[in-house]
Amino acid sequence: MWENVFLFPYLRVVSLCFRAKGMRVKLSHLAEIHHKQKVQDGKMLQDLETLLSNKIGLQAFRGFLRSEFSEENLEFWLACEDYRVSSSDLQKIKASSIYSQFIHPDAPLEVNLDAETREALLSVTDSPCADTFDEAQQRIYSLMAKDSFPRFLRSHHCMDAIKAF
Repeated sequence: MWENVFLFPYLRVVSLCFRAKGMRVKLSHLAEIHHKQKVQDGKMLQDLETLLSNKIGLQAFRGFLRSEFSEENLEFWLACEDYRVSSSDLQKIKASSIYSQFIHPDAPLEVNLDAETREALLSVTDSPCADTFDEAQQRIYSLMAKDSFPRFLRSHHCMDAIKAF
């Protein structure tokens, strides 16, 4: 009987040690999962292409551009993406819309394109094809990648997007 009295505290300590070890394993596993998620979230910000393919990243980038009154570049890029996957029946209508909304000199969301690219687009909007806006879209993408994206990375919009994950 006295043996049980002396043995009981020992068994209790052993039991607590096993539970503590189990908790450490669980916490370690959770920390590893959290780290992997943060790494994946960080990849969202590694380049503009990855950011634009991520819903939260795209929303944050749009909010940033809106705050700088320069969201026309992103809207143009998205309109071109939509145009590219549209059926040929809709391409002429969408091409006209893109031209009047973004390319025309008096467009409400005029994007900054050189005169040569602008003129080339004017000549093909009557008979558009799937790659009609590719060159202009690439120029705007490059502009966003070199100018807007680095500023976005330093903005509170970016930090808010990271926290949203």
